[in-house]
Amino acid sequence: MPCRVGLGLGVGRLVEDGNDLAEIVDALESLGYDSLWASEVLGSHAPDPIAALSFAAARTTRIKLGTSVLVAPGRRPAQLAKQAATLDMLSRGRFFPVLGLGTTDPDALGAMGVARSDRGPMTDEMVPLLRRIWAEDRVDHHGTYYELTGYAPHLHPLRRRIPLWLGGRSDRELRRAGRLGDGWLASFVAPDEVARSIPIVSSSARAAGRVIDDDHYGVLLMYSLGPSDSSVESFIRWRRPDREPSEILPESPEAIVELIDQFAAAGASKFILVPAKRPSSWEHHLTELADVVHKVDPASLTRAS
Repeated sequence: MPCRVGLGLGVGRLVEDGNDLAEIVDALESLGYDSLWASEVLGSHAPDPIAALSFAAARTTRIKLGTSVLVAPGRRPAQLAKQAATLDMLSRGRFFPVLGLGTTDPDALGAMGVARSDRGPMTDEMVPLLRRIWAEDRVDHHGTYYELTGYAPHLHPLRRRIPLWLGGRSDRELRRAGRLGDGWLASFVAPDEVARSIPIVSSSARAAGRVIDDDHYGVLLMYSLGPSDSSVESFIRWRRPDREPSEILPESPEAIVELIDQFAAAGASKFILVPAKRPSSWEHHLTELADVVHKVDPASLTRAS
């Protein structure tokens, strides 16, 4: 695989059972893909990210395992820190979490037990606390949302500092990614939005006395190798009513290559490709997709390496 391209499981009905996930994982490992990414939307068909990636960790030795994204508000920091530390330990340092605020749908917010106005402040408090729990042997924290007194994690990740990326598209979320994150993952965006957003993230990092590496900007991209059906277009229009579906969803091998080139030129360096629908054979589909990715402009791959 000539650039950092992974497969995302999305939030649709891509995985029906363990046989599906096993076929996906085995193909990604053997075909040279960079990574597997699992998303979280409660009430969706998508498998739980931590459970799915634990399954993948047990079958692989090479590919990275990431969340795209894992919803932070509503979780207890100590519990999330231990889940991540365990997965990082068991995968021998291959776990790469991306955290987000989650959807604003009332049913999802209700299921997480979080008020919409609290999601950002809870994440602001959680991210530094997660890093402390991973790195320190004893943690005392007395915050607005979370309280720990003399907490001893005992189990630490293989890497005492797991790289922690943030998602989001609004200016406030971009500034949070720069202020707190080790990277930024964009979802359902166009190349011009990435070109505009990266400077906001990087300038926010500088203002906080931090630096985000140039290759720590990624894009999650839904795609189709052929014309998609009306339900996919309806989903894209619902997700991004302000954009034409063709700007967000490439529907041919040529369109996929062109869009990856454009994202790379805009500053993106990692790509998570999410199929618009479940293929009849994952092995055949991922083999065909690997051939497509090999056609990406080598100049783009140099910028993205």
